[in-house]
Amino acid sequence: MNKVILIGNLTRDPESGSTQSGVAFCRFSIAVNRRFSKENETDYFNIVCWRALADNCSKMLAKGRKVCVSGSIQTRQYEQDGIKRTAYDIIADEVEFLSPSTKGDEAGEQPAKRQESVSNLTPVDDELPF
Repeated sequence: MNKVILIGNLTRDPESGSTQSGVAFCRFSIAVNRRFSKENETDYFNIVCWRALADNCSKMLAKGRKVCVSGSIQTRQYEQDGIKRTAYDIIADEVEFLSPSTKGDEAGEQPAKRQESVSNLTPVDDELPF
């Protein structure tokens, strides 16, 4: 089984694009603190999202945001300056946004406006049977 779950903060703004065949992708990296380390040690992971998840991540994420990423580890090999290297990427199946949004939603609303509309909801009837 190849399954990974990580919680961390984005180290930079996401980079998005699409393949030649038009499939959307989004790349970002997160910093994850080691839980039982005596010193403050941090590991850094490259995350890759595809399709609709990539669209959502590119719209909603920014440097410093906290996320929970669930996915699988994938290795890739490349050559740089004549040296063969191996990179490990996390291919995300799910990304949960744990920090409040700072970019607003697609309709252009800011978080304060969304909060305002929530307070205008009608109260729930107190006589419900459950």
